[in-house]
Amino acid sequence: MRVLVTGAGGMLGQDVVTLLRERGHEVTAAARADLDVLDTAALARAVPGHDAVVNCAAYTAVDAAETDEEAAADLNAVAPGYIGAACAKAGARLVQVSTDYVFAGDATAPYAEDAPLDPRSVYGRTKAQGERTARKANRDTLVVRTAWLYGAGGPCFPKTILKLAQERGAVSVVDDQVGQPTWTVDVARVIADLLDVGAPAGTYHATSSGSTSWYGFTREVVSSAGLDRDVVSATTSAAFVRPAPRPAWSVLGHGTLEAAGVRPIAPWSARWRAASAAVLGL
Repeated sequence: MRVLVTGAGGMLGQDVVTLLRERGHEVTAAARADLDVLDTAALARAVPGHDAVVNCAAYTAVDAAETDEEAAADLNAVAPGYIGAACAKAGARLVQVSTDYVFAGDATAPYAEDAPLDPRSVYGRTKAQGERTARKANRDTLVVRTAWLYGAGGPCFPKTILKLAQERGAVSVVDDQVGQPTWTVDVARVIADLLDVGAPAGTYHATSSGSTSWYGFTREVVSSAGLDRDVVSATTSAAFVRPAPRPAWSVLGHGTLEAAGVRPIAPWSARWRAASAAVLGL
């Protein structure tokens, strides 16, 4: 299979390129400097000859998006439509990477793939629109939502929080936001599996199984680096206000993965133990 990966220089994009190549696929890795996903003429040249496009290009600065909505909308909402149109013309599948932020974050059970979208931030709204524009432009679109990503190939929460804990000797982390810490390597595996089995167009969730809070995750992160878990204390979102609202509940269900014959990602704690050395550079 010939696959074009946009946003290939990003944390997720790097792992998608690596895994697809390991599986024997012919991959065109297009970083931001290689392909402008808002340039329809460039896309018309780049997409033909590929069987699938995995769109990892995105505006991911959640707080900055609150005051930079046009730029966020361009990358997250407009570009997926352009890519989808190029895919439809070339007869290629599109994998559009999306996020838990498309939901309100006020549920108490895992969000199903067909749960109503109700984003509360600019980032979430633009990503939800990107799902719609991608599908509208190309019927053969697989929307793959993920959340709480970490990886070796870029800045991420575990690296940042460990550095703060080492520098300060203690950190305070919110305990009222619950989600699924997810390794980019695992998301890449799910995407590759979906393409390999010829999964039907639709929505899929690529997050670790189980759930924890940012506080619970941080305790595991510092422990992986040899620090005492007790250097981490719990706080609330109300005490740590950010420009963009964070979902209190970011737990996603994996029903459509299983229906497509793709194995969901294992529990977050086990996957963190497998990932920690590579992610933290230990």
